Amino acid sequence: MDFANYTRRKTSTTHVGKLDIGSDYPIRIQTMANTSTNDIEGSVAQALRCREAGAELLRFTTQGVREVESLKQIHALLAPQVGDSLPLVADVHFQANVADEAAKVVEKVRVNPGNYIDPARKFKHIDYTDAEYAAELQRLRERFTAFLAICREHHTAVRLGVNHGSLSDRIMSRYGDTPAGMVESVMEFLRVAVSEQFTDIVISIKASNTRVMVDTVRLLVKQMDKEQMAFPLHLGVTEAGEGEDGRVKSAVGIGALLAEGIGDTIRVSLSEAPEAEIPVARALRDYFADPQSARYTCATCEVKGGVVCYASEVSDWSLFALHAAAECGRLLWANDAKQIELHNPHFSAEGLERLSKDILQAAGVMRYKTEFVSCPGCGRTLFGLEETIAAIKAAFREAEKEHPYLRTLKIGVMGCIVNGPGEMADADYGYVGAARGKVSLYKGKTCIRMNIPQEQAVQELIEFVESEVESSYLGEPRTIG
Repeated sequence: MDFANYTRRKTSTTHVGKLDIGSDYPIRIQTMANTSTNDIEGSVAQALRCREAGAELLRFTTQGVREVESLKQIHALLAPQVGDSLPLVADVHFQANVADEAAKVVEKVRVNPGNYIDPARKFKHIDYTDAEYAAELQRLRERFTAFLAICREHHTAVRLGVNHGSLSDRIMSRYGDTPAGMVESVMEFLRVAVSEQFTDIVISIKASNTRVMVDTVRLLVKQMDKEQMAFPLHLGVTEAGEGEDGRVKSAVGIGALLAEGIGDTIRVSLSEAPEAEIPVARALRDYFADPQSARYTCATCEVKGGVVCYASEVSDWSLFALHAAAECGRLLWANDAKQIELHNPHFSAEGLERLSKDILQAAGVMRYKTEFVSCPGCGRTLFGLEETIAAIKAAFREAEKEHPYLRTLKIGVMGCIVNGPGEMADADYGYVGAARGKVSLYKGKTCIRMNIPQEQAVQELIEFVESEVESSYLGEPRTIG
């Protein structure tokens, strides 16, 4: 593979305040605050930490008009300290009128096509006649056009952010839970924007499944090319988790696309403090976009006899793990490979073998340990996310000793109902914040226990899952995908 042959996909330019996004500009790094937006002081302090760490955009959850007013205050307090170097993004779900108001106070508003005018998602198949479907599209056009007019008046950019698992019932009725459905969910809105000559748009299509995320973004690029569109793309593996697992998983998905020249902004979604995401995103960006990076000086990646072989002399383990994951995932898929060999003189054979298995799992090629899909947290999160994930992981690691089959499962840990059950689209079981101090448990998208006191929820999840899999012991890791 020719590492030096790197060319960004050509896109139009989107203006987010004074920040320009697109192929003529550097890949931008962003994150999302996990403070309550109504905690003005805490939000400003976190924003300053994120800016110091290198964030170029910062998103805040915006559930209602109270949060819009809080964002206005946050913006005013930040301005004397950061000037226009940190545009703010309002993250709006379910309430189109809130998006209208947010567009008047921040530089960018994120709306999710799956719930912009379709808030009553029930995960049920609904049959639409052609006339009914066309009527829904007209309703979308009228509402979105009004929103774009407000954005145009206030010079506000728009992010169309589709997540796997939050597609509208209407899209699901025609396309199912598929990459084609995710792409069409975006294209419906883009066609309206193009007809209105509104161009300050960035698109994101995210999934916790790296293969779904990569395939869907590729499909979107093809569809935009077909319809002569070239909007900038924001990349991210949603609910990637935390620690090294979350970093490896993010690198597999984001890296596969950056290597193809796709991507104009990135976020590494970790279940950690938002400022911890930024160095990871910067490392991935620099690895592909910086001609002085290790990618061009001391690394090789090739496929030999169906085995992906990656060799590097990078002595920093964290960087090596990111680089290896970014390179290997794409080649695994392209060559239908099932094995990875990692070579680095600075690290032990045991460490390299474990990392190779982690990359295989992140790419969906094998499952050798329980996989945890967890959201990064935001102002909507209804419990202490980091400590809860640690408790759930510890409980499952202990339970695996008696029930090795647990290693084949995927467990979703979601901070609120916005991120669950839909966003943990391919998790086997889920732990979802339902209210302050209350948790609901899911099997797939079906709620099995509702509003459990938080202090009981981890144990009840373990007990339920154990009861389900007790008779399904396989003993050895299984190959999937």
